[in-house]
Amino acid sequence: MITWKNMDELASFDALKQAKPIDLAQAMRGEGGAQRVKAYTVPMGAGLHFNYGARPVNAEILDRLSAFAKEQQLTEKYAALYNGEVINTGEKRRVLHQLTRGQLGDDVIADGVNKRAFYVGEQQKIAELANKVHNGEITNAAGEKFTTVVQIGIGGSDLGPRAMYLALENWAKVNGKLKMKAEFISNVDPDDAAGVLSRIDVAHSIFVLVSKSGTTLETLTNESFVKDALVKAGLDASRHMIAVTSQTSPLAQSSDYLAAFFMDDYIGGRYSSTSGVGGAVLSLAFGPEVFADFLNGAAEADALAKNENLLENPAMLDALIGVYERNVLGYQTTAVLPYSQALSRFPAHQQQLDMESNGKSVNRFGAPVNYATGPVIFGEPGTNGQHSFYQLLHQGTDIIPLQFVGFKNSQMATDVLIQGSTSQQKLCANVAAQIVAFACGKDDENLNKKFAGGRPSSIIIGEKLTPAALGALLAHFENKVMFQGFAWNLNSFDQEGVQLGKVLAKKVLAHDTDGALKVYSDLLNI
Repeated sequence: MITWKNMDELASFDALKQAKPIDLAQAMRGEGGAQRVKAYTVPMGAGLHFNYGARPVNAEILDRLSAFAKEQQLTEKYAALYNGEVINTGEKRRVLHQLTRGQLGDDVIADGVNKRAFYVGEQQKIAELANKVHNGEITNAAGEKFTTVVQIGIGGSDLGPRAMYLALENWAKVNGKLKMKAEFISNVDPDDAAGVLSRIDVAHSIFVLVSKSGTTLETLTNESFVKDALVKAGLDASRHMIAVTSQTSPLAQSSDYLAAFFMDDYIGGRYSSTSGVGGAVLSLAFGPEVFADFLNGAAEADALAKNENLLENPAMLDALIGVYERNVLGYQTTAVLPYSQALSRFPAHQQQLDMESNGKSVNRFGAPVNYATGPVIFGEPGTNGQHSFYQLLHQGTDIIPLQFVGFKNSQMATDVLIQGSTSQQKLCANVAAQIVAFACGKDDENLNKKFAGGRPSSIIIGEKLTPAALGALLAHFENKVMFQGFAWNLNSFDQEGVQLGKVLAKKVLAHDTDGALKVYSDLLNI
């Protein structure tokens, strides 16, 4: 039987707090450090490996984390989730995003429907439409092929799919898989939509409107912006637009769209890249086969997350080391640092995934918690970040755990030899050097040049960023956030914190304001 307890009720958490912290700088130096890095690695699916040699753990701490995982029933709670129990207590919903990429357990029957069959059916419908667009069966009014796909959405309907598209765009170019260029409109700022529309040929563009409810203010505003541009160009907007929405939304049966594909309330926006939210734009951009490979990589990582052995479960291991860093060592922030330009928007996706999921001060039953929960997440691709905020990471007063991602080979296989090494070798040399520099530091009599070290990091390493590798990377972080939510006894699947601002914005637009809200409205000339 599963019990849901706050972390500070657990004997294993008390034991974890009593473990002696390691001297990471000492542990990482010399031959001992070399052996440690070799030993502390675990496969995470699709050819990726999670290496935690530079995280602040040893055998004793790992044993205590394993005991914590068992007492807090982390794998049992994961099984309850993928078998369809109501895990989202705030909205009284199931949580089924893993089901979009594979059957992990029992059939999940909800609303009289087999949900795995439902998700597969929608994927097949999307694949059929994408193939018809690519082979010219679906065209614009002039019978010409569409060459660009534009996603209109915000939050989870933008950040994840945009990050995934950018991650695979160059890979697709060199592998002959780039079927259509993709663009994204998210911000209600008119400069966003106007900027996209100014650099595309609207006559050869198909637009994907993504809104589960069909009522999202920013998304519907941008849809109207786009429709206005299509009409001004003398085009029938209904021949250029498809919808991804719920079956009960006002968009579902509208004649304004070429087609509508459906999602449901069991998949939150930030977890929706493997649903139709990501499936439509990625299948149109790269083809359904590439999207299928992406799903397969995610399914591999999901399967590994079932493992009860902590040392063979990379997502749970990553999560619990993060809990130890947050709740025992007191680290408040985590940096996500991909040494891959293709992952330029991956940190932004991670910000939403983590901070919207576990940015909570009450537990899953609405009672306050007496311990820290989700960290602040930020990041930037290497080596750009090295010339930006790494100064603080190396010598600032706060210790910030780092999550590196690196690949041995570039996506485009175009490189040159410069000063005895290639650009890719220089990139990889930088990430290796940074890990050791953060962990080991450097002594110097001049304190301005002294590096204390002891700054923890992990790295996910792969051969190349492929669709399958991207899927595994995405699922790893989704599952990490899930396990941390379970550890802290949070509901990681609602987001009440984004609602109040929306309510007040509607009051402003309706001129129903007083007090400070009215003054700010007047200052902004609303």
